[in-house]
Amino acid sequence: MSLAFGTRKGNSDKADAEPTGPAAPATQHLLRRKRRREAVRTLAFLSPWLIGFGVFFAYPLISTVYFSFTSYNGFGAPTFSGLKNWDYVFDQLPTFWQGLRNTLWLVVVMVTLRVAFGLGIGMLITKVKTGAGFFRTAFYLPYLAPPVAATVAFAFLFNPGTGPVNQLLGELGLPQPGWFASEDWSKPALTLLAMWGIGDLMVIFMASLLDVPREQYEAAELDGAGPFQRFRYVTLPNISPIIMFAVVTGVIQTMQYYTQAIVAGKVASGIAGGSGQPFEPGYPGGSTWTLPQMVYNLGFQRFNYGAACVVALVLFAISMAVTSILLRRRSGFMASDD
Repeated sequence: MSLAFGTRKGNSDKADAEPTGPAAPATQHLLRRKRRREAVRTLAFLSPWLIGFGVFFAYPLISTVYFSFTSYNGFGAPTFSGLKNWDYVFDQLPTFWQGLRNTLWLVVVMVTLRVAFGLGIGMLITKVKTGAGFFRTAFYLPYLAPPVAATVAFAFLFNPGTGPVNQLLGELGLPQPGWFASEDWSKPALTLLAMWGIGDLMVIFMASLLDVPREQYEAAELDGAGPFQRFRYVTLPNISPIIMFAVVTGVIQTMQYYTQAIVAGKVASGIAGGSGQPFEPGYPGGSTWTLPQMVYNLGFQRFNYGAACVVALVLFAISMAVTSILLRRRSGFMASDD
């Protein structure tokens, strides 16, 4: 009897899924209408994201690819030029490779130091018993400073001739670098500026550190684990997703590094502002020249939109490639699920 009951149930389910008989066409029509209503309802909920994706990502990306194969100055109609812009950027524009090296240097050094410094400051503040609020505020406030104002202040503080930093180094008998006026020290100076505004990563890491279960630390301490072992086997596995987030967002932001580099170059060269003053980005000696500056220079100063689109696509491709590699190798940052 159980077999017969199972057969009747199976037949009933099949009859519900595939109606037969005289009423089958009407039932199938109702099912199709129901599916259409569900599809329309789903699209209605997705429409804000779809519109935003199409307007702010898909259309600009497709337009950039199209303009990279055209000769276009922003005024007349674009004309197809094939690979002329690509050949110009890669073979006839030496500043492209210099900007690419500088950008990758900033990505590797600046992102690494910012993540390490932000994590270290977050760990120190979580250990403070009294005055944690003061230190948290003191380290977070620099992040709120406008980028232009912060860069101008740093450029004057690190002025090789009159800045207080070099005066202090001289009193201590230490070398006095040229900082923003030196080709060798301009990028390290920009890195120091980025580390000064570390408040955003500090807050994120503090939140993740405070969320680590205390029971795991206590168990590790009972097993005889020292501070390094507790950090390696307890802290890192718990905060590894936050580290991955900080690295990926840091790479994307640094690939768009523009404001601080160009403002520091202007201040160090003596052109702090004013109209009609000629300035070639990258001072000194192209050491602060980055690919985002090249996009602006080619597109809005030289009106070579095709070449600017090529550089923008290179930036996009590198950002996507680095992000994909980091996410595919996330096992090096994130704890195993086993």
